[in-house]
Amino acid sequence: MKQPLNHYRRFSIAPMLEWTDRHYRYFARLMSSQTLLYTEMVTTGAILFGKGDYLSYNEEEHPLALQLGGSDPLALAQCAKIAAERGYDEVNLNVGCPSDRVQNGRFGACLMAEPQLVADCVKAMQDVVDIPVTVKTRIGIDEQDSYPFLTDFIDTVSATGCDTFIIHARKAWLNGLSPKENREIPPLDYPRVYQLKQDYSALNISINGGVKTFDDMATHLEHLDGVMVGREAYQNPYMLAEVDQRLYGMEKAVLSRDAVVDLMLPYIERHLQQGGRLNHITRHMTGLYQGVAGGRRWRRYLSENAHKAGADCEVVLAARASIQQA
Repeated sequence: MKQPLNHYRRFSIAPMLEWTDRHYRYFARLMSSQTLLYTEMVTTGAILFGKGDYLSYNEEEHPLALQLGGSDPLALAQCAKIAAERGYDEVNLNVGCPSDRVQNGRFGACLMAEPQLVADCVKAMQDVVDIPVTVKTRIGIDEQDSYPFLTDFIDTVSATGCDTFIIHARKAWLNGLSPKENREIPPLDYPRVYQLKQDYSALNISINGGVKTFDDMATHLEHLDGVMVGREAYQNPYMLAEVDQRLYGMEKAVLSRDAVVDLMLPYIERHLQQGGRLNHITRHMTGLYQGVAGGRRWRRYLSENAHKAGADCEVVLAARASIQQA
């Protein structure tokens, strides 16, 4: 990481459960050296009591932030300390996820109703790490979606010294909507996030929600410090090949899709040699040729063959060759 972390906040990829794992992040990093990457949300319980290693990553993924889910300041502090020791560049607290499972654990979006608890959590983490502790939140929850409700939350949490907030520009309905519906049904309110930056100019504020095109990003960046893109960066990953040039002003060639595949092959080979399965990686690559003639054949070939026993890099090469078939 050659620049201050705020440099990379200009564009980041949202933490997405079951999507932004270490294989996807490596794939994304090949296309953009500047993007700030986030892990999937990892709960404090998984880190402290789980049997697997939920914090493993590839060194190439830096700059990399860990998103934590939890509401116990002590447990969050323990996990933040572990993350810092493992080399993460940032710890982010999830105050935006609306799922029932998350609410039952008293974390995610429901924490917006308890700003002092969020502040306590952030302070506990800040006390034990030197890396930034940041918060990803919504503009409101349920009937509590006024601008004063949002500013009260920001006032309370920023009083700890937390100076970086990622705002999903939708409120969350904690009852009655699924997590998927919460990403689509509550209306987006970008002007409210712009207003927040005007009123809290000293804070670093990024926006999340519904951002799909570089034109969208340019508009948001006129008002804010950064944009965080979620599903579009996953379903149409090749957009990342232009991020460094278009958002960071870097003068370098845009990698071709075929070049991205070639760069992934050694990584895939290492994964297979360590006993991994091909589809653990290729499931993140199916959107690479989206919008290209024959791209559907690529997606179908991987979907039908990558999960088979013994599947290796030849499957990826055959999938690419299928794009050219008439």
